[in-house]
Formats: sequence, structure tokens, C-alpha cells
Amino acid sequence: MRLVKHTHATVTLHGEDGGTLLIDPGSFTANAAELLAQADAVLVTHDHPDHLDADAVTAELGRRPDLPVYVPASVVPSLEGTRPVGHGDTIEAAGFTVLAFGKEHAEIHATVPTPENVAFFTAGVYHPGDSYLVPEEIVGSVELALVPSSGPWSKTGEAADFVLGLRPTRAIQLHDLLLSEQGKGGFTSFLQRITGLEVPALADGESVEL
Repeated sequence: MRLVKHTHATVTLHGEDGGTLLIDPGSFTANAAELLAQADAVLVTHDHPDHLDADAVTAELGRRPDLPVYVPASVVPSLEGTRPVGHGDTIEAAGFTVLAFGKEHAEIHATVPTPENVAFFTAGVYHPGDSYLVPEEIVGSVELALVPSSGPWSKTGEAADFVLGLRPTRAIQLHDLLLSEQGKGGFTSFLQRITGLEVPALADGESVEL
């Protein structure tokens, strides 16, 4: 299996049977429409624009109404043709068995509404969306953790605890568009010092074999 890291929080998983699973095609991802056209199924962690390009998803569903697009239940009413997924669900998508965890986006501030956020675990890969949630059910079985490294809610210490809690074999940065190259390098250095695990930033389009 191959994981391709795209801009910010967008990734694609390419299975051995040829299925392509797209996660969080957001508006920061310039080729989101192209990725949607190539996907066999889509997962969306929450409805913030950097994770969900609603116009691109709507357009693709207009072309392919049978495309499975799974979103938190709170998002379904505003995005016609999508399917709900929530904490505790197990779904089959593009040949992948996907487990869903969690209910809330990490807090930005007490005055900022907290949307529903669903994290996904499949084929050893854990995408937490905008959270540092550590589900007990997958601790020690994560082959590749996607670790949010920037954003108005992120915190380096919580990211380190996230890695320590999950005990993944490998990790890469996610949600990283707001960091300069120096910032990404600093995040890698801090987390390696605390956790003993390197957490590199990949270039857009760079892939990891699993």
C-alpha cells in the first residue's frame, strides 16, 4: 500500500487491489478536484474548508452520484449525496476497512464553536483530523501516525503526547501548511527529542510505502 501526502491535511491511500481512498480534500489543496475524480471513496474528518472543499465535492457527486463520500453526521444535511460516519462505526471504502473515532474538533478558544470531528484508522494509518485523540483500541497497532503540526488549535507538547500515546512505528507531519520550512524542521526536532521518533514533513505529492 502507498500513502501520498498532499497539501496540508489531504492524503490518498492506494491499496494493493487498486482502490484509492481520499481523505480530507480541502480548499488549500489546489488539485482537490483532480484527486476527487481519481478517488474510489472519500473520507472527511470535519467541515472546515481546509479539510473539505464543499464545492469540489458537490461537483464530483454531480458527475458521480454513487461515489461514497463519508462525512460526520452533522455535515450531511448541508452536503447532499454524502453518507454519515461517526464514532464507533466500521465502514468499507475503496477496499479499505475503516474505523471511526471521536466526536469533537480540538478547542481553538472557548468563544469559537467546536465542530464534530471524526478520526479515521485504516490499514495501519491513523488520520486524526483536527484533534490529538488517542483511541485506546489502536494503541500499539498504528504503523503510520499523521501528526498535526500547525494551526490555531495545535500545540507541540500535545502533539508529543499524541505520539507517545499512540506508540506508532512511524509518523509524518499533517496540517502543516502554516509552517515555514524552518518551522517544520523545528517541529521534527522537538518531537524527536521528546518522543524518540522522527516526525518529518513530506513535500506535496511525496509518498510513503506501507
